[in-house]
Amino acid sequence: MTSFVVASILSMASLGASPAETYLVDHVDLIEINHLYDLQGRLVIDQLIFYQWDSASQRFQVRAWRLLKTNDQLPRKSWNQDKYICHWRDMNVHRKVYADNVRETWTTSDPEVLERNMLPIEQRSELSQPDSSSSRLALASEDP
Repeated sequence: MTSFVVASILSMASLGASPAETYLVDHVDLIEINHLYDLQGRLVIDQLIFYQWDSASQRFQVRAWRLLKTNDQLPRKSWNQDKYICHWRDMNVHRKVYADNVRETWTTSDPEVLERNMLPIEQRSELSQPDSSSSRLALASEDP
């Protein structure tokens, strides 16, 4: 009986009977991979900073940031879409962020913190939230 149950579960999974993975999907204009160092040259944090172009101020503005915990979070080029994609588990949701551009920086001052002088955190658009009506849920195989 046990082998029948296991075989049934395995066959259902192989036929796609398991639920599809869903992501909160966002698009930003730029993702910065920032490596922040202290004045002695020691690594403090690695972070991803998400920017949106603001035509009124003619500059990129920080939308959100996340700690870079593993290399799996790094943006990867999708050649068929001509975009960069990064995806990761963010607290209790899966995220997928598309960007037109990526840059990598090594700094001794935190660009996200400096940006707070230009645009306070409360005024940032942030990434989509699961309970937000503007959030976009998509199947893992879908594109924006």
